[in-house]
Amino acid sequence: MIDDEPESERVSALAPFRHGIFRAVWSASLVSNFGGLIQGVGAAWMMTTIATSSYQVALVQASTTLPIMLFALIAGAIADSFNRRKVMLVAQSFMLLVSALLTLFTWFGWMTPWTLLAFTFLIDSGTALNSPSWQASVGDMVPRAKVPAAVALNSMGFNITRSVGPAIGGVIVAAAGAAAAFAANAISYIGLIVVLFRWKPEVPAPTLPREALGAAMGAGLRYVAMSPNIGKVLARGSAFGFSAGAVLALLPLVARDVVKGDALTYGIMLGAFGIGAVGGALISVRLRQLLSSETMVRAAFAGFALCAFNAAVSHNAWQTSAGLLIGGACWVIALSHFNVTVQMSTPRWVVGRVLSIYQTATFGGIALGSWIWGVVADAHGAETALMVAAVAMLAGGAIGLILPLPQQTTLNLDPLNRFKEPMLALDLKPRSGPIAIMIEYLIREEDVPEFLATMAERGRIRSRDGARNWTLARDLENPSVWIEHYHTPTWVEYIRHNRRATHADAVVGERIRALHSGENPPRVRRMIERPTTAGTALVSPRGPIEH
Repeated sequence: MIDDEPESERVSALAPFRHGIFRAVWSASLVSNFGGLIQGVGAAWMMTTIATSSYQVALVQASTTLPIMLFALIAGAIADSFNRRKVMLVAQSFMLLVSALLTLFTWFGWMTPWTLLAFTFLIDSGTALNSPSWQASVGDMVPRAKVPAAVALNSMGFNITRSVGPAIGGVIVAAAGAAAAFAANAISYIGLIVVLFRWKPEVPAPTLPREALGAAMGAGLRYVAMSPNIGKVLARGSAFGFSAGAVLALLPLVARDVVKGDALTYGIMLGAFGIGAVGGALISVRLRQLLSSETMVRAAFAGFALCAFNAAVSHNAWQTSAGLLIGGACWVIALSHFNVTVQMSTPRWVVGRVLSIYQTATFGGIALGSWIWGVVADAHGAETALMVAAVAMLAGGAIGLILPLPQQTTLNLDPLNRFKEPMLALDLKPRSGPIAIMIEYLIREEDVPEFLATMAERGRIRSRDGARNWTLARDLENPSVWIEHYHTPTWVEYIRHNRRATHADAVVGERIRALHSGENPPRVRRMIERPTTAGTALVSPRGPIEH
């Protein structure tokens, strides 16, 4: 664990650099990001030379985003369940291997459009595995108070590379060919692998058995399904990715066919987009202080629509690049705000999975949009596709009339840590179950409406955190008695369910306890269900119980 440091140190935006492991990983990631962007320029431009249709060129963008859509949830569950450093080592080593093979295939002239797409898909599958562990491991490198600054530095580092990396990639491709760009990417992984291999973080011993991968994925999906505000963010992120992804997907065609440029022109345009992204990152915090969430996102949709329209009508590389500055800023403003909203709405126990679901929705929209805009460009030209995409962006902003984003609030989502495992008369094993829980309340008649409204929120929280078959019942003979009832599949899941409670959730519990009119606290009964089929052995009071 990393100890917190004096308050005075936390005020500096550069404070995370005082921690050697963060400084080393950040620097190595900067090099790796350069390599990835150079590889992206090489792949996109190479496809323009070997593809037989605009559709295949647009699929390069789809192949980079599709793995995140397909594998992000699995990667998020892995990040929450396994040693994150080892997960990142596996991911980085896999990407190094695939990049080396891509270089060899290109060097020997074995590359076809579909082979290039396959290699791109595999490299970004490694990125999909790496990303949730990388985001979640920041808290293992710096104290909790410095995590926001560390996240900002990571975003800044990526956008710095984005501002100059594509231009460098364009120079490399123009001077030495795509194989050189792919080789540069393969080499860029080595530094980060060495840093991760040498890093030996202290990992606290788990107090509960590791959650099964399938159950962990289900818990993440359940949390999102029972969190309406997160659902709104997913819908808006998907709409933004679907429409705004057209610009990046079709930019190679714009550089080649619309402005009559070459690989260097494409790299400069991507660099302009990256510079705009850095500017967007610098002003996004201030914008969040001045504007509501919905106003910010609608402005980002409108700004990106202007960028797409400009790219469609401009025949001058510098005019197109000027529009891409606006597009890059809007890209970061929208996506970073979606990301912050998700993180501020999610407790740490499930944040990796919820972020991965958000990435699935957003990058799934980008992948689908890249395919559709490629089809439109193939049939009607890149200019028409960008015009239609601009209209789609304006429509995406209008979705806020139906699904407005939640207002920016600060919730205390730290673990409540009030639950203490009760003393049991039976010898349960962690996998014993099913467990039935009944909680009895005494509610005055005049408090029933407020009690029902509060219990509706309690039921949502219970189900979101893993309870099954939640119900609320009223005693017909004694109407002041109300019974809350739910199940968990095993005893360990009951413990896990209670440890997921946050300080924000406790507000609901306190309101319910205030409505309880009994002299003693609400009575809790915990029971284990057992079969009654003839011939089934009954449970021994001293023996283990398993079902």
